[in-house]
Amino acid sequence: MEMVQDFKGKKPSANIEENIKILTDLFGESQDYIGRKFAPGGAGAPWLYMAYFDAMTNREAMDFTVIKRLFDMNWAALTPEEKGATVYETLRDRGIATTDISETDDMFDILYFIHAGDTAVFIEGCEKVIVVATRGFPNRGIQSAETEVVVQGPREAFSEVMRFNTALIRRRIRDNNLVVKQSKLGIRSLTDIAVVYMSDITRPEVLAEVERRLESIEVDGIMDSGCVEQFIEESWLSPFPQVQLTERPDKAASSILEGRIAIIVDNSPFVILVPVTMNSFFQASEDYYSRWQVMSVTRFLRFVGAFIAIALPGIYLAIALFHPSMIPLLMVNRLAQASQNVPFPAVIEFILLDAAFELLREAGIRLKSASGGTIGIVGGLIIGQAAVEAGLVSPIVVIIVAMTGIATFSIPSVSLVYGFRLVKYGVLALSAFLGFFGLIMGLIITLIHLAGLKSFGFPYLMPFAASELSKGEDLKDSLFRFPLFSLKKRPFFANQNETTRMK
Repeated sequence: MEMVQDFKGKKPSANIEENIKILTDLFGESQDYIGRKFAPGGAGAPWLYMAYFDAMTNREAMDFTVIKRLFDMNWAALTPEEKGATVYETLRDRGIATTDISETDDMFDILYFIHAGDTAVFIEGCEKVIVVATRGFPNRGIQSAETEVVVQGPREAFSEVMRFNTALIRRRIRDNNLVVKQSKLGIRSLTDIAVVYMSDITRPEVLAEVERRLESIEVDGIMDSGCVEQFIEESWLSPFPQVQLTERPDKAASSILEGRIAIIVDNSPFVILVPVTMNSFFQASEDYYSRWQVMSVTRFLRFVGAFIAIALPGIYLAIALFHPSMIPLLMVNRLAQASQNVPFPAVIEFILLDAAFELLREAGIRLKSASGGTIGIVGGLIIGQAAVEAGLVSPIVVIIVAMTGIATFSIPSVSLVYGFRLVKYGVLALSAFLGFFGLIMGLIITLIHLAGLKSFGFPYLMPFAASELSKGEDLKDSLFRFPLFSLKKRPFFANQNETTRMK
């Protein structure tokens, strides 16, 4: 059977029966396909054929703006001027009571619009087709953000409908330089994507690179923005994300004003932001809505939490196994008493307890939100206490694992947390075999890897590395957040002719 792609460049026939046969052959086995041939408007009216998919269209809008209007037309009562016009022009201008219509003579476009929820109107004797915007497929509307929760700030989140998401951004940026370029990805899914940017702020070379990578994607289907993320990232071996995902319209809008580019994928509530640096993942929307002193401390704590998430288990193992003299004598006695009945080495203790913690984390995510939190807290307490009483792990290991887990929750980006969780095991293994030498080696290897990463040409460690490119301006919004009135320059992402955002 032919695919939609096979009809690219083909024109519909002027014979309506040939068009009906093509559509029937393509969709005849699908019971949700609706095709109706009729001649509205009394004697002399032309034959029409309407094609659409049930439940993908707004039936009320179609019935009142298309069907009723066409049947109310009196073809015999048309004025001489109206009769002089073509049948196509008469139906287009008098028969359809909506401004949102388009015309096409390409079968590929016609089939795409039908799949997208629009209604195609074929007219006997015409090679053009009227496409009426009647999309009304089910969606969950605009809801609150779930993965990027804030105490102070907007609650709106992106939805799975691309057009809703572009509207949420336009609502926040009312500038004629805001450009929305739409295209399709996926040979069979034909998923709509939109590239959103500021034409005067975005660097042309970055935009060209984004478009090149998107055009190079050739795959059957794109189901989510996470698929696009994996296709356009530079280093697929790295555990660290090289693009940023957000479900918050305010974050996407502010990033676009910084010169970054938003990629909106239909059917996904997460928008891709590029380019990105590691510093971007530590910035939350809430940072700019509260006082700078409070948010500076909070921002610093996030970086501390990231270090704890990577290094704390390795530090404990290095000290306990290779450098116990660094521990105060009283604590050494207590640790020895707590560990003397444990039959496993400290490394095995960590692996067992951390595996249990990860399983609880996954169980909490998969269950409903109310019961998921209960499972995580109660399960952690019960398993930790039972493991200590059974002599499987020592209390200090429970504390270390718990602190490491809590530290990961302080990082705003889930994608970055996954990277830290993987790196943690490498640092843990090196520390268990080589002590502090292995710990330092693991941290240096991680730092070298981060220094070598780039996102669309930008160093991943900016502004901590290559800060001279922005003359140190980007450091004002890094480890600490300076007052808003001091953030007068846009980040280095922006076109260098448009760096000033505050006068």
